[in-house]
Amino acid sequence: MNNVNKTLYIPLYGKAYVSKKNIILEDKKAEEIWEKEGFLLKGKSKSKYLAYYMGMRSKVFDNWVKEQMVRCEDALVLHIGCGMDSRVLRVKTRDHMWYDIDFPDVIAERKKYYTESETYKMIAGDARETAWLPLLPKDKKAIVVMEGISMYLKTEELKALLKGLRAYFSDVVILMDCYTTFAAKVSKYKNPINDVGVTIVYGLDDAKILEEGTNVSFVKEHEMTPKNLINELSGVEKAIFKKVYSGKIAKKMYRMYEFCGI
Repeated sequence: MNNVNKTLYIPLYGKAYVSKKNIILEDKKAEEIWEKEGFLLKGKSKSKYLAYYMGMRSKVFDNWVKEQMVRCEDALVLHIGCGMDSRVLRVKTRDHMWYDIDFPDVIAERKKYYTESETYKMIAGDARETAWLPLLPKDKKAIVVMEGISMYLKTEELKALLKGLRAYFSDVVILMDCYTTFAAKVSKYKNPINDVGVTIVYGLDDAKILEEGTNVSFVKEHEMTPKNLINELSGVEKAIFKKVYSGKIAKKMYRMYEFCGI
């Protein structure tokens, strides 16, 4: 795997960590994969506070997907940049078609642990292009998850992806997390992804920039560390997490945006 692909192990570790502690997120698959595939993390990558953050972020995405699936029973689900994530198991899709999409070597690794079915498929594809779109049913509504991926795409690449998705499907709802431009600048020096060799990332300060020429509309900003999940921590850990990973400091670095088609 290249260095960008190796970043998938950081959230995998986080989800395995909180799952073992029986807080925030239950993810036995992450525990299983980390036990077999995980490697020695160093620096901030192994921080328990980052693990809590990764677990909370994933839980927010999970809850959003569940809500969207209830609202639209005929929609298909796209998890772009899925890595080794087990969202399809955590959300427990039944009637919705679900497609996990990532680079070919990631999908090859993923197939060691996940099995395709009538409602679940894995597709090798690059988010910076849309050559893989014709492999999906056309003119359906799509629920699109983009967790931990936007920061590896330039703004124009991100806009091209959104434009392609909106043109291909009858409608889309999209949830993505983004670095701010400030976070992208400091990431070269202080970011857990540096520990696996990644130093170039991109930020976005205004979600409405992605509306230009894409036929998608900004809906709202979501909270990545909601109070109910922070309350699963206790004592000093809870106090430190609230100070560093939530509130104004966190928003200066990281945002979560929802979009829909127009």
